Amino acid sequence: MAKSQNIVHQYFKKQLEGIQILVKVNPILYTGTEITIDTEGKVEVQEMEFDEEIFDDLNVDGFEKCSPLEFNLYLSGLANGNN
Repeated sequence: MAKSQNIVHQYFKKQLEGIQILVKVNPILYTGTEITIDTEGKVEVQEMEFDEEIFDDLNVDGFEKCSPLEFNLYLSGLANGNN
């Protein structure tokens, strides 16, 4: 029987010149999702692959931790980008 793997994703956000960026990172596989919300509220979602230094990179780039709820509200379209 195969073991199930429970992964606790980590979530980050950054505001840059009116553009909001949210990132979900799988800390085991170094994959994730990036949501970009432009100044008009248009949402773009990209699947990403990272390297082992992703957390250092996010820190250097000024990202802060955010909640899974915040990330998933934007991903589902329930939050609007004009905050």
